[in-house]
Amino acid sequence: MPLNTATVGGQSQPFEHRIDARWTMAYAAALDDLLPAYMDTQAGEVVAHPLFPVCLEWPAILDCVNIPGSELSTPQERARGVHAAHDLHLFRPLKAGETLTTQATIVGLEAIRPGAAQTTRLDTVAEDGELVARTYQLGITRGVAVSGEALVAEAVPALPEFFGDTEAARWQIAVPGGAAHAYTECARIWNPIHTDKAVAVAAGLPDIILHGTATLALAISRLVGACLDGDPTRVTRLGGRFSAMVLMPSTLTLVLHRDLDGEISFTMFNEQGERAISHGFLCHK
Repeated sequence: MPLNTATVGGQSQPFEHRIDARWTMAYAAALDDLLPAYMDTQAGEVVAHPLFPVCLEWPAILDCVNIPGSELSTPQERARGVHAAHDLHLFRPLKAGETLTTQATIVGLEAIRPGAAQTTRLDTVAEDGELVARTYQLGITRGVAVSGEALVAEAVPALPEFFGDTEAARWQIAVPGGAAHAYTECARIWNPIHTDKAVAVAAGLPDIILHGTATLALAISRLVGACLDGDPTRVTRLGGRFSAMVLMPSTLTLVLHRDLDGEISFTMFNEQGERAISHGFLCHK
């Protein structure tokens, strides 16, 4: 059945999470990122990896199927959905020891050639109502139509300009065979296409694949270490397009195009030379 534009403006339930150091450290460790800022509890307060908000967003994303207007879509149709692009704004670092609440709002839905393109805004707030993170996530449900005229409830922020015509540096990043299982458990993002071969093959994939957010997090980890003096608290915005799958084990290639005026442009290539992340960006102070 078609996705219905009646869902635009609808919200998930709010989901509250108590963030402890065990969770934030496990997330960083799943990425083999052992920066003291994430791991050294003896030094004092530890912060979360810049991609950690995706862990809090997952339950809200799943709950979007309960928004009125979504009831006609089938589980088989929802299984065709792919995470196509990510734009995360960090207003301050997330810290172990705080309680945060995340809620999703569908802000746009339109028909495109591959299927239905849905934009979801995910807001994470502190106990006092302070907005600490906001993500604009594009999802595409392949082969599924849209019922109703294209509808946009709010303007999505323009993305940073991408400078992909140069190469300033490159790094090789090894992805072990168990990377998706480790990331699944440490991020608490359970999607069987990343851990269950039978499910992945039934969905038309050659094997289980690494999460797009894990691939992005691996890029951000390397860039924080190489370009931001190992200080993740300088990150203010990050994202990119998820353009090709990552199989395991494999080796990724991260290409830094430009780091100027607080904006980094990058591309992550999979082992087949395809752009696993295209139009990658990291903004910093």
